[in-house]
Amino acid sequence: MTIKILGSGCPNCQLLEAQTKKAVEELGLKDIPIEHVYDIDKIIEMGIAFTPALVINDEIKLMGKIPSVEELKALIQESLKNNK
Repeated sequence: MTIKILGSGCPNCQLLEAQTKKAVEELGLKDIPIEHVYDIDKIIEMGIAFTPALVINDEIKLMGKIPSVEELKALIQESLKNNK
């Protein structure tokens, strides 16, 4: 599983990263790396129109919003099920 946070590093991007790390930790999935992509060209290449964005297993899950830790946990769990 791969998890990427896409954004310039603004406060909302940092908050999404922190929330995602907390969700991963609460799910007991500490081995899953979380990558933060800051490069605007790469972000555009991936089809992101609004940041922050969350990409799990190369699938865009969120753009332009910061979900709760519980919402993030649900997205991660859904991706885990679909990845099997």
